[in-house]
Amino acid sequence: MSPTVAPRGPAEAVGQPKKAAIAAWIGSALEYYDFFIYGSAAALIFPKVFFDESDPATATLLSLATFGVAYAARPVGALFLGHFGDRVGRKKIMVFTLILMGLSTFLIGCLPTRHQVGTLAPVLLVLCRVLQGISAAGEQASANSMSLEHAPAHRRGFFTSFTLSGTQGGQLLATLVFLPVAALPEDQLLSWGWRVPFWLSVVVAAVGFVIRRKLDETPAFERQAASEGVPKMPLAVLLREHWADVLRVIGGALIASVSTIFTVWALAYATSDAVGMSRSSMLWVGALANLVALAAIPLWATLSDRIGRRPVFLIGAAGSAVTMFLYLWAISTGNYPLTLLLGIVAFGVVYSAANGVWPSFYGEMFSTRVRLSGMAIGTQIGFAVAGFAVTFAAQIAGPDGTDWSSVALFTAALCVPPLIAAVTARETHKVPTEDLGSRTPREAPRPETVTA
Repeated sequence: MSPTVAPRGPAEAVGQPKKAAIAAWIGSALEYYDFFIYGSAAALIFPKVFFDESDPATATLLSLATFGVAYAARPVGALFLGHFGDRVGRKKIMVFTLILMGLSTFLIGCLPTRHQVGTLAPVLLVLCRVLQGISAAGEQASANSMSLEHAPAHRRGFFTSFTLSGTQGGQLLATLVFLPVAALPEDQLLSWGWRVPFWLSVVVAAVGFVIRRKLDETPAFERQAASEGVPKMPLAVLLREHWADVLRVIGGALIASVSTIFTVWALAYATSDAVGMSRSSMLWVGALANLVALAAIPLWATLSDRIGRRPVFLIGAAGSAVTMFLYLWAISTGNYPLTLLLGIVAFGVVYSAANGVWPSFYGEMFSTRVRLSGMAIGTQIGFAVAGFAVTFAAQIAGPDGTDWSSVALFTAALCVPPLIAAVTARETHKVPTEDLGSRTPREAPRPETVTA
């Protein structure tokens, strides 16, 4: 704690939300571009580059398992980055995660193949993927804390949703970059073409660094540091005072399974010999669904500022269980227009309800002194399960990978814990920011004259 830090007043805090939201959007978009190009490569490229000595089904399973490795690393990263985010501030963690993600992604593009160095190649791939996971563990929690703590109390849902809009923007960018790459001739694609999206992460990291290093620390964190001080052990405070909310966030974060199944397993299934859709056409499904999500996420978040976080989150969780079943069924028919339509509805519209509201929903469960730790640890444990949902789905789909209905039921089952978490949580959309995390919060008045 620095004694020279002067806490900011409410008026000054209100002047910052746009800047914080834009920085969160751009930074998340750039960072998650790196994260999602790996998912596309794991489904389309890596089985033939890093696991080519296995039969096709096993190669795909091993490749998808490396996608899940990052999610296994995320809880470890959350413990480390959550601790320091609540100790030294949100801004430092946001800059650190961006640099780490850019470096690890660039290195993936430089890796030798299994044909060149044998088993060392997949080992190095997993190592780089672990570094990606550690970075992602602190990215969303720090960006969400930054935007929530800068936002006006009556519009926290809207401003924190920019982090997830940025995530979808990064996924859209990753898909668009892979479209021309996937269209390359097979020999060029497998030799050098797949590396280009990973090398572009240098540009991604440089732009994100410039944006984030100019962002101010949040007034809520500065007031906390200047008055009560920051906790020496945020994790101890978190588990003592907010253990039930951490469990709720873990359960709620399983909704991310919908995203990983849609982004990775469904892509691999649709482009398999059993269905036979082209790589480019299925990448367009993801691109258009993410484009719709960019508009849907802030709309759902704005609705949550009016009617509450819980009902909007429940719509997304329950609706995703149904629409993912319809989407995978459409893929199984080989009907591309139907697949495109249901993909947009399932991922672009319905899933966006839960995806757009969880940054404010989870963040509002915790007080300022443990907010970053609470969101990071809770979400990353849940996301770890979601990451390996792709591997489980590949096993559930059977040896020929065609049992889509079992995968759909599996995805629906993973939507149940988020429903329970939302039903048992407190409604917080009207609670003043300074009272968040309190057992007896006041209700915030809705100012008529305050603007964003």
